[in-house]
Amino acid sequence: MAGRYDRNPFEEEEVNPFADQAAKGKGSGQSNYGGGAFYNPTSRLSPLPPEPADFNYEHSAPVDIPLDTAVDLKQKERELQAKEAELRRREQEVKRKEEAAARAGIVLEEKNWPPFFPIIHHDIANEIPIHLQKLQYVAFSTLLGLFGCLLWNIIAVTAAWIKLGDVKIWFLAIIYFVSGVPLAYVLWYRPLYRAFRTESAMKFGWFFLFYLLHIGFCIFAAVAPPIVFKGKSLTGILPAVDVISNHVLVGIFYFIGFGLFCIESVLSVWVIQQVYMYFRGSGKAAEMKREAARGAVRAAF
Repeated sequence: MAGRYDRNPFEEEEVNPFADQAAKGKGSGQSNYGGGAFYNPTSRLSPLPPEPADFNYEHSAPVDIPLDTAVDLKQKERELQAKEAELRRREQEVKRKEEAAARAGIVLEEKNWPPFFPIIHHDIANEIPIHLQKLQYVAFSTLLGLFGCLLWNIIAVTAAWIKLGDVKIWFLAIIYFVSGVPLAYVLWYRPLYRAFRTESAMKFGWFFLFYLLHIGFCIFAAVAPPIVFKGKSLTGILPAVDVISNHVLVGIFYFIGFGLFCIESVLSVWVIQQVYMYFRGSGKAAEMKREAARGAVRAAF
């Protein structure tokens, strides 16, 4: 049986951390300062520099931070106000010009067609009355039909040029296409568009005059009599019959062009008939006669 005062094995031994360091310090001639439990004499870290004696941070030198003065802020505020006033003035000027143009009957047209490369203004759904939109769309289809006819005419005449060796007919086909489509838009399609939009009798008269020329050209191209370079610069029925006997493929191209010009002619005749019926029924014919009479009287005096 163990003695009454035997040592407890679970009792922690009290160790003085300063005793050993002091003994070592004395033995080696080093300082007896241990630095506490976290002091490591073998550490390579350099000690922190001593704090300066002046701990009065409140009276230390001030730091210069650039700040806008009140004068600079007021100047910027005046500049912003001047710019805002200039923008308001420009907006009012643009609005005034738009109102003046609207009172004078001038419509500012924004180019929006075709969507991928806008070159003309075209907005039937929003600018043409509902009861005239169908007729306007058909008239627009005749403009696109003329574009297709003249484009196919170039293809067929190019084939004929390759087979027959006559470059003159190809140049004429190019001239028909380059001049025909823009002139058709300016001379008869745009007047009809504006006539339906503004109910102008003079615009209707302008349309009738040049649309009759358009129909005459389509009928002439469908026949293509041998008047200009034996008629082969246009894909009509007569050159098609002449060419197909020697060159079947070229003849087929010409017959297709003949069919396209026939469709264009029939559709154009229907359009001018419908426009004329509306023109007579709406009383624009009498108005046009009165305007023409007044113009003749003014010219006489």
